[in-house]
Amino acid sequence: MDEPRGPKPITFRGMSLDIDVQELTPDQWPALEKLFGKNGACSGCWCMFWRMEEGERFHDVKGASAKQRLKVLVEQGRAQGLLAYVEGEPVGWLTFGPRRSFPRLDRAPSLQCDDADDVWSLPCFFIHKDFRGQGVATVMLKSVMDTLRQRGVSTLEGYPMKPPAGTTRLSNASAYTGTVPFFEKQGFKLVAERPQGKQRVRKSLAPRRSMRKRS
Repeated sequence: MDEPRGPKPITFRGMSLDIDVQELTPDQWPALEKLFGKNGACSGCWCMFWRMEEGERFHDVKGASAKQRLKVLVEQGRAQGLLAYVEGEPVGWLTFGPRRSFPRLDRAPSLQCDDADDVWSLPCFFIHKDFRGQGVATVMLKSVMDTLRQRGVSTLEGYPMKPPAGTTRLSNASAYTGTVPFFEKQGFKLVAERPQGKQRVRKSLAPRRSMRKRS
């Protein structure tokens, strides 16, 4: 699973867009920085919320500190993710990695599991506000499944939000981990359902069967 990583552009047809998906490399930091903008994607997070160590408070990390931390991780090749581009402009981000590389997952009682060492996680999506609802997140989810299947990853988890009873919509700030229907459409199954809030969904990434007939 430690194969060298490099740009792997893949072109998909979204709902109305041609979307290029590339795996993050250090030289793509300027594109990620541009996509996240002054707000650091959301509330100064800079995709560091799930990476925070025990005892740290988000209020103390967000903003400039979070940005610098992520930049170092990207430069060192320790932050993994996909960037989606439309006509050369970055429009979407999806981070992934071994579950243990996101310490806050294990500290969340409702998201704990018994086989964390064998699981890879998808804890964060970010789509530019002008490109939401156009299939960018779906394209990235399909792409990351192919990428990780090729690496031999067998178990993939997501942590979508479920709105409170009586409501159907989530704010953009709440939906950064995805929604349950979004994952279910790609074959993920609920493994730890709760009345509301973050759920845990899983999919087994079995290798694609060869189309060649056996001799």
